[in-house]
Amino acid sequence: MPGYRLEGYQAMLGGPVPDATQWDEIEVVGDCASKGFAQMEKEAAQGELIFQDDTAVRIVSLMKENRDLLAAAQTQGLSKPKERTGMPTTAWAVQVGEHTAILYYSSRRHAGENLQGLLDKRESGLAQPLAMSDALASNEVTDASMLMRCHCLAHGRRTCSDLEEVFPHECQVVLEVIRQVFDHDEQARKDQLSPEARLASHQAQSQPLMDELKGWLDTQLDDHLVEPNSARGKAIGYMRTHWQTLTRFLSVKGAPLDNNLAERLLKRCMRQRKHSLCYKNPHSAYIASVLTSLIATCIYAGVHAVEYLVALQEHRREVFANPAAWLPWAYAASRASPEATRRQSWAIWARSGLPCQVNMMRARADKGTRASALVGHHAKRPCESRLSIIQ
Repeated sequence: MPGYRLEGYQAMLGGPVPDATQWDEIEVVGDCASKGFAQMEKEAAQGELIFQDDTAVRIVSLMKENRDLLAAAQTQGLSKPKERTGMPTTAWAVQVGEHTAILYYSSRRHAGENLQGLLDKRESGLAQPLAMSDALASNEVTDASMLMRCHCLAHGRRTCSDLEEVFPHECQVVLEVIRQVFDHDEQARKDQLSPEARLASHQAQSQPLMDELKGWLDTQLDDHLVEPNSARGKAIGYMRTHWQTLTRFLSVKGAPLDNNLAERLLKRCMRQRKHSLCYKNPHSAYIASVLTSLIATCIYAGVHAVEYLVALQEHRREVFANPAAWLPWAYAASRASPEATRRQSWAIWARSGLPCQVNMMRARADKGTRASALVGHHAKRPCESRLSIIQ
């Protein structure tokens, strides 16, 4: 949320914290967390499977820069500037062995450029990673030989499902085959098949269906049963053009069918964009990306994100000395914050109604916080004068 909004909320609780102070504290946490982020990025560069996608972001300084570029272009008689004006947030979910690293980047660089930067950090001699995305050009990397591209079959399905009301019979042919393929994949997941067994299952059950569908798609265009430039012709052309990458799950073990994981991760950025509206400059966007990456990775790994960030600050020296030991999954397995343990104990005592709860409430009442209302303390609280100023 915007700092001024939190400042007003905290004033109502009796402890106003200026928005500038909030940013100072966030930057301190981000400075420590950046070590873990850099280490997680290094680990992700060695990953086996990468899900990626983009969404828009607002960065105030870049928006001002765009206005200046547009004004300069218009003085030259151009309708838009030649320079890049986009501002995407890239989301990655990278499978690294048994763990999943989630990374966010907000800048002028699109997903393909960010991915190329990650691949440049990959150690030599490793096999090509699988990279799942949609078929947009912004997802392509400079050196395509460094990865094995997979395209989202759900996107291919959507090109037909969007036309189902207009062409119900023709679209149903595609939708029914893809539905069965996804059912086979779901059954393999329920049966907890190994990547090799899953591949064999798809080759036995899904391969005949997809071969038949490919023949039907070829017939539609080759026999001129559909206009190539029509909506249905473009949908068929999309699947034919990207057939090899859409069906990578039939030839490569571990290849996913869709990019739904990356799209779910983008919802976190969208909520941030909806609540905070924008970032002031690329630096603040970077700090937000660092913290969001670690928080999202903690949530995915089942780690308490707040306690993890507290532990990074309590053990700052150890984090800087050995960041690999303080990744979310390593922290969950081998380290625990002593302060977090104490907080858990206090929470248990409070829920149990032990004297600790009464003492804590009395202490808060003496300071004039919201807890004073619970114990009959009616002295004027600091938040009342602060509220008057806000109003």
